Amino acid sequence: MLIGELAAQTGTTTRALRYYEEQGLLESDRSPSGYRVYGPHAVTRVRNVRDLLASGFTVDNVKSFVRYLDTDLPEVFEYSPLCADGYVVGAQRVAELEEKIAALTRLRDTLVHRMPWLATPRDMPRSEHVSDLVMRVPRREPAERAR
Repeated sequence: MLIGELAAQTGTTTRALRYYEEQGLLESDRSPSGYRVYGPHAVTRVRNVRDLLASGFTVDNVKSFVRYLDTDLPEVFEYSPLCADGYVVGAQRVAELEEKIAALTRLRDTLVHRMPWLATPRDMPRSEHVSDLVMRVPRREPAERAR
């Protein structure tokens, strides 16, 4: 199967497939004319890679599952020792995501707290365009800025 066919069957792009190959997540042979040719398990492998990425795993996380990517992952997770390895990788990824969520929550809370400060002053003319407002803001003299 050629790269375009694999992309069509898996709902991805040829660029993504080349990237997966660069990262060691996908393998191909070359035809006599130099085209990438993928084997029968490529569709399953690409779907598994995409599912893991969509689940929040990074490409580096997915690399730890590479030997299982040609099989039905839910079945592998249920019946193999991968469960222990996968759990560790998953738990690490959840911890990373929790940290990001906490940071984003703090950022949101800060912004919500500052929203009243961002309200348009009553004496400033209203406009649909930010550039109009910027142009109408009176310039302060250097002495006024220092206060």
